[in-house]
This record gives sequence, C-alpha cells and structure tokens, in this order.
Amino acid sequence: QVQLVESGGGLVQAGGSLRLSCAASGRTFSSYAMGWFRQAPGKERELVAAITSNGGNTLYGDSVKGRFTISRDNAKNTVSLQMNSLKPEDSAVYYCAARATPYYSSYYYSYNYWGQGTQVTVSS
Repeated sequence: QVQLVESGGGLVQAGGSLRLSCAASGRTFSSYAMGWFRQAPGKERELVAAITSNGGNTLYGDSVKGRFTISRDNAKNTVSLQMNSLKPEDSAVYYCAARATPYYSSYYYSYNYWGQGTQVTVSS
C-alpha cells in the first residue's frame, strides 16, 4: 500500500513557476514508477509527466515538453514537478500517481495509487 500526498499548488500569473511535490509512504517507493496527471473541469485526466522507478527515464505530455521537469528522490520517497513558463491552459487539479511496476505508462487507469490532488491556477 502506498499513500501519496501532494503539495505546492496555488495561484500564479502566466509566465510564472510552481513546484509540486508528492510525498509517498511505504518502503516500496523505489520500485514504483511515478506520474503526474492533471484534470481540468469538463476534460479527461491527462498525463503531464512520468518517471521510471530508478529515475532513469522520463515521459512528458506534448503540451508541457520543455517547460516542466519531473524528478524523484528515492531516499526521501518524494517525486517533484517543476513547472516553468506556466500558461492559463495549465490550470487544473494535479494528481500524483504510483504504478506498481518499474516502468511508466501514459494511461491513467494503469496507475494503482493516487493522491488527493492539488489545484494549480494560472491567471492571464
């Protein structure tokens, strides 16, 4: 069992930056691939970024490539999402997710554990 708690969301102006963090419980964190997903009102949940269990490979959604960076610290059981050059269309609830395999997936339904989400609002 893995419990995930996100933090770092908030209100920011377009062009600004935010850093989201996700703290995970459990001794098996280093064996899980991790992902960040987001969901805006009336839209499907979509992949933002994902990272393999050892941090060696990452995957980004097309709309955030070059602006967002995912990273993890297995010693601290944390995964982070650095978001730069934020746009109003980045506004959504952001979720941290854990997948009980070493490799990530872009499909949200393949992730086993989810945090409660944190709101990110980007004003124009």
